[in-house]
Amino acid sequence: KSPSAAREPRPHSGRECESCRCLAMLGRVASAAVRGRVATVLGGTAVASACFAMPVRAWTSSASSNAGLIDNLVRDGVVTSSEVEQVLRRVDRANYVVDRNTAYADAPQSIGHGVTISAPHMHAHTLERLRSRIRPGSRTLDVGSGSGYITVALALLAGPEGRCFGIERVAPLVEFAWSNLARDQGSDFSSRVDFRVADGWAGLPEEAPFDAIHVGAAAEELPRALVEQLAPGGRLVVPVGPVGGAQELLEVDKAADGTVSSKALMGVRYVPLVRPETGKRRSDL
Repeated sequence: KSPSAAREPRPHSGRECESCRCLAMLGRVASAAVRGRVATVLGGTAVASACFAMPVRAWTSSASSNAGLIDNLVRDGVVTSSEVEQVLRRVDRANYVVDRNTAYADAPQSIGHGVTISAPHMHAHTLERLRSRIRPGSRTLDVGSGSGYITVALALLAGPEGRCFGIERVAPLVEFAWSNLARDQGSDFSSRVDFRVADGWAGLPEEAPFDAIHVGAAAEELPRALVEQLAPGGRLVVPVGPVGGAQELLEVDKAADGTVSSKALMGVRYVPLVRPETGKRRSDL
């Protein structure tokens, strides 16, 4: 199959998007409060923002098999590169969920402990946004690694010499991720992945810098530590915003000279990125 042509997401139409529950932002960033928090972390500088939605049919990507799911993500314009397509065909989502009967539904699913595995179209979109920063041998970080699905996908993008670190606050989920990895990729693959119990807000400074960082839960403000752990030329994709309020998927880039910029990709709804020392959201502290 020939790879599909790369495409940018289309501008937001102003209506709510069924696939990612985009907020009706009418072509602008939904929350000035989120913009203010991001600007504070980035040193008070203006943050260039743009709003995009997923392709209009993204929520129809559900299938009865992993191959069918990836076929549909390609068809719907969510997967736009041969690199991401090949990786997703090598990671069987059924090995990373609790209920295998609904493994290929294009929707988030509970994996226990108040944690979900994101919808396939969101994982695919995130990998497309990060792939340009991931080279053979890259070091990457998955914050809120959950069942380990996108951690493994990031490791595959970086090739045999790369390494992806997955950090998760819930110890049983770290054990779950290790078992999922062994079932899906085999025990030899463990040299390319490292799952740890750690604070997502703090990141993993002892293993930094990272060429790409993915965050799978919403931070109420942009985590400064994660921005600091980006390598020059690196990219962070993170949902930011209050629980139950306007959240945005942010793309944060660090230039070769260390300059940091950010833009909003779309409105989203994620579970909160909690602080493990309290088990509470930042707004509860």
